[in-house]
Amino acid sequence: MVTPFHSLALNASSRSPSFFPQFARRDAITFLGASTCHLSFVADISECCDEFHDDNKEIKKDSALREALLQLAGDFGRESMLSLRRFFSSRRAPVISTGSLKLDLALGIGGLPKGRMVEIYGREASGKTTLALHIIKEAQKLGGYCAYLDVENAMDPSLAESMGVNTENLLISHPDSAENLLCVVDTLTKSGSVDVIVVDSVAALIPQCELDGSIGDSKCDVQARIMTQALRKISSSLCHSQTLIIFLNQVRYNSKSGQALGRMDEVTCGGNALKFYSAIRLRMIRTGLLKSEDKITGLGVCVQVMKNKLAPAMQKAELGIQFGRGFRRESEVLELACEHGIIIKEGSNYHIEGEVLGDKQEAERYLAENDSVLDKIVMVIRTKLFERKI
Repeated sequence: MVTPFHSLALNASSRSPSFFPQFARRDAITFLGASTCHLSFVADISECCDEFHDDNKEIKKDSALREALLQLAGDFGRESMLSLRRFFSSRRAPVISTGSLKLDLALGIGGLPKGRMVEIYGREASGKTTLALHIIKEAQKLGGYCAYLDVENAMDPSLAESMGVNTENLLISHPDSAENLLCVVDTLTKSGSVDVIVVDSVAALIPQCELDGSIGDSKCDVQARIMTQALRKISSSLCHSQTLIIFLNQVRYNSKSGQALGRMDEVTCGGNALKFYSAIRLRMIRTGLLKSEDKITGLGVCVQVMKNKLAPAMQKAELGIQFGRGFRRESEVLELACEHGIIIKEGSNYHIEGEVLGDKQEAERYLAENDSVLDKIVMVIRTKLFERKI
């Protein structure tokens, strides 16, 4: 369609100069200028219309998405309803500290994530139970309820109390079969009232059919099948809970055909389901003994992060465990505080809260005897290390 401005400009430009000799060139330029301005105006309107259509299209898409979500909620229940979680919840999972700053740093997020499963495995006497009790202690500091399912019947309440665990506020159970224990875990998880559940250990779980049968009866892979079925249910319950479930596990060694003679593979008990459902897997290795004046006072352990769905894996932390006390917090706190300038070290002297201490042993002794100073330094270090991660 030809607009009046277009036709006017064309007519003016097509007229012969003989009709308007004195105005022909000037009129033609004037009419062409008006036509150019009009075309620019039409282009601006066209762009505005495109933006309006884009906004209208986005509004329609948003309305269609909300109608689809409401239909899903009506058809399948709110549990199956999709949601735009970037608007309704934090992107960072809440965590519970492990009680060790070095291990929290190796995990990359400042602790173990709530609402997930964690597997801690290793050989006997490698510190698995000690780590689990420290996690319970940290959860109780935050006012949470914890449960300890002692399948091995080996937990010592006095040892837990010496490490700072409030056993009066700790749920302790000794389930008699694997089925009953896993049902307890699922029920507590669904309730949403328990912050930490510790299962000690997967290797000690006994299926009911083994309890009912005779010694020597062959029950092939029953434990693995029970774990697979139970973890599917527990994983579904965890989607609506903030419970941290910790499975302690042991390792076994077996040789496979086709490998070099004498080479043994390290495998965990309970099948492969726990490896799959665990968000974090920690492998604990005993590295040596801690001695004081030719007396063995503790263990040196290495914790390796073998799997981590929330941060880079394959990190490690070297820790010290003192018999009857748990982690040697003062040693790693002193090291990290000096590294980040929270405690000033001049030569062999340490400056802590106005006190000048002559050597490392004296500084560690001072921190061990002053819990308030130690907790204050730990809080400063955690703020500095994990302020963007918690």
